[in-house]
Amino acid sequence: MDFVALLLQWYPDHHRDLPWRKTRDPYAIWVSEIMLQQTRVAAVIPYYERFHSELPDANALAAVADDRLNLLWQGLGYYSRARNLKKAAQIVCERYGGRMPDTYETLLTLPGIGSYTAGAIASIAYGERVPAVDGNVLRVYARLMNDPSDISDPAVKTRVFDELKAIMPADPGTFNQALMELGATVCVPNGQPLCGSCPLNGICKAREAGTAGLLPNKSPKKPRAIEDRTVFALYDHGAPLLNKRPDKGLLAGLYELPNVSGTLSTEKAMEWLTAHGLHPTGDLLSYSAKHVFTHIEWHMRVYAADVAGEGVQDFVRADGGQSIPTAFSVCLPKGR
Repeated sequence: MDFVALLLQWYPDHHRDLPWRKTRDPYAIWVSEIMLQQTRVAAVIPYYERFHSELPDANALAAVADDRLNLLWQGLGYYSRARNLKKAAQIVCERYGGRMPDTYETLLTLPGIGSYTAGAIASIAYGERVPAVDGNVLRVYARLMNDPSDISDPAVKTRVFDELKAIMPADPGTFNQALMELGATVCVPNGQPLCGSCPLNGICKAREAGTAGLLPNKSPKKPRAIEDRTVFALYDHGAPLLNKRPDKGLLAGLYELPNVSGTLSTEKAMEWLTAHGLHPTGDLLSYSAKHVFTHIEWHMRVYAADVAGEGVQDFVRADGGQSIPTAFSVCLPKGR
């Protein structure tokens, strides 16, 4: 029996019960796949259910306010994903009457949708015979074929895509989900796969060769860039003072504690406060903190104080109970 048939036989009794697997709605599948990028399944489920309950279709997503969208997304990170979701939803409403496009090639034209997401939507929602090749699928395929190629090489991904497309069964959505599920739960990353539980163990070339734990090969990630920042944790009668970030770039449109590039001395920090029409009403505390983004790591000197002055009005005052989508929340002193 070939591996396609083995996977289709295995999947019905072994897949996880996930909310987005109970529908063929292309919008719901799209939202779930975007959320699952760089995020664990268990973490995504409550976000998906809340997001889909409030924004059940492309029309609702296209019309949602940016701050509300960011709040619904807060905790998932990688906010560009949410921004691209809204941009794509607006295009879907303008060009396709609020209905997701029904072909792989058309889906690829939408912001934030790459080959994997387009393949998942097209195959699961519309039955198009096209693969959905992500890291899980590349890992399974590398082990199945005992292929030492670098899976971070785009040419390797293209080759795997073409080879899988040539053998797509009549139910491509189930096949793609089965491949993904096998990679997520059995043919796992970071060490030895669970070969004893694998439906493909009788035909897996890496298992036969004893190389399953060594594959796949993948080029190491580039180290994160280190940036020094000075952050001001300022309070007006107990309410943090925030800035809104620009609408483009890193953490676009989110609110953050005021900050500047470099590490300021206490004297220079006081000069910054004075220049912004602020003065501490008590002690100016200072401490160090770190925040890690995908490709950047901030090493921060934090100055914290209760403040007063005319400059307070130039900031967003985060009153108690007010929901504001924040860029990061590591800078508030302990005990606040």
